[in-house]
Amino acid sequence: MSADQRCEALTALVVGPAAGGTGDARVAIVGPDTRSVLDLPDACRLAERLEARRPRWVWWSATQALGPLVGAGIRPARAWDVAEAHRLLCGGWATTPGLTWAGAHDLQLDSVPGPPTGDLFEALNDDCAALEANTLVRADGHLRPDAVTGTWLTTDDRLLSWADALLDAATAQRRRAGATTGRLLETIYAESAAAMLCVELHHDGLPVDRAALLELVRPMSGPKQERDALVLHHVPGREGTDLRNPAQVRDLLRAVGIDVPSTRKHVLEAFRDAHPIVPALLAWRREERIATTYGLRWIDEHIGPDDRLRGRWTACDGAAGRMTAESGLHNLPAVLRPGIAAESGHVFVRADLGQIEPRVLAVVSGDAALMQATQADDLYAPVAARLGVERAIAKIAVLAAMYGQRSGAAGQALRGLERSYPVAMAHLDRAHLAGTRGEAVRTYGGRLIPTGRYLAAAPIGADPTLDAARGRFARNAVIQGAAAELFKAWAATVRATTRHLDARIVLCLHDELLVHVPREHACQAAAAVDRALADASRRWSGGVPVRFVADTSLIERWSDAKE
Repeated sequence: MSADQRCEALTALVVGPAAGGTGDARVAIVGPDTRSVLDLPDACRLAERLEARRPRWVWWSATQALGPLVGAGIRPARAWDVAEAHRLLCGGWATTPGLTWAGAHDLQLDSVPGPPTGDLFEALNDDCAALEANTLVRADGHLRPDAVTGTWLTTDDRLLSWADALLDAATAQRRRAGATTGRLLETIYAESAAAMLCVELHHDGLPVDRAALLELVRPMSGPKQERDALVLHHVPGREGTDLRNPAQVRDLLRAVGIDVPSTRKHVLEAFRDAHPIVPALLAWRREERIATTYGLRWIDEHIGPDDRLRGRWTACDGAAGRMTAESGLHNLPAVLRPGIAAESGHVFVRADLGQIEPRVLAVVSGDAALMQATQADDLYAPVAARLGVERAIAKIAVLAAMYGQRSGAAGQALRGLERSYPVAMAHLDRAHLAGTRGEAVRTYGGRLIPTGRYLAAAPIGADPTLDAARGRFARNAVIQGAAAELFKAWAATVRATTRHLDARIVLCLHDELLVHVPREHACQAAAAVDRALADASRRWSGGVPVRFVADTSLIERWSDAKE
């Protein structure tokens, strides 16, 4: 092991198939003073002892390696997740060991060999056939594909070689990250912590009040004909309209004198008082979503006997880098929030970042005037005063600047923003221009966002509309991605600084955290969450004078939080 690997006590953990295809999986652990292949129970015991030394664990992916440890009650403090590091360094979503190895060693990603198919002719021509039986790396520098799929990992020596390759990949990634931008190493640490948190979120689940959820869901889960009738009785003679067909719904609305370009919620809201059918239709849409997506079947499939809602979490969405979740955890309708309840003897610490994207814009652009505005609890108030407009217009203008909107009242205010905050606007414009050209951009924390892959239906320059869409994507991605990096740094800090209080993060929703904590530790946990934001934002921003704020409260049900 090289000196730079030893300096931070990197310790590899890889899970291989069971010997002979039966029994427990075999686990290789390779560190400064450890080189062992053990069965799963013994590996967990060794990992628990090693954790006292605070190593930085290395794995190909937390999703694949960490589950057994979390199941055994082990929650490592520090990690280097090779998959998450690859997403930051190279962009995109795919992170097989073959791809991450290639990315770490500057090999062409499109030359990574595919998995073996077992075809006879493939075997005759496969480079693996020319390899010695125990050789892991091919002549072209790539990993042998049967190792990537796991079929090669049949002996303890091969599993140890696989762990050595993992340490090699992590060390190469670290060198690349250090040469890319000074902030990227810290971003990888936070991203790796977020990947560990994702495994824990899946394991722990979100506590719910099953009886309350059933009470909310049942009235909305009746036959669809009954739901439809509550809308269609407002327009006699149109009972045959299919409310799930937008074109037919527009025809229905035209029959009562309402002509709309689409049936989206925000469009219909403007006509709420025009005719009784509009509020009825809005209510129908809400109940239809519950019945079809969050109904009784959803409760049965995703909520366990311990009354915990579980879904698979990911630390990165493959675009700008936001956390995502399955099983409806990221899109839970507000009407169901009364059913999200702390267990007996516990409460939630709920913390919601305020105006995070414009505050992030102040950091990443270095605009001194916008930095000054962040000192206010309500950033939009000083911006409005500087522009000489109402607060609502200032808010629309700032958000429009980050999303590339230039029409209407927002477009007029944008011209004021360009005069008053030229550094921030120039930063957004540079990202926009890079996106239109299909050039890759990097977030403040160093994540590579290859905008040329976005809207790939037409080549760069072939369709001005698509080029403009790529520009808007890049413009927002550099802000949304940076905000996601700050959020994950905050969540990682909360995870680390509240564990002694027996607190667990149970939900990460865009800019919001729910922390489940015993009632007797609630006030300490809430204070720790606020301190974590101050600490994480200071480290993430490099100490620039930008203030980040969070609305932190103690609640028993998610619906108790004030919006």
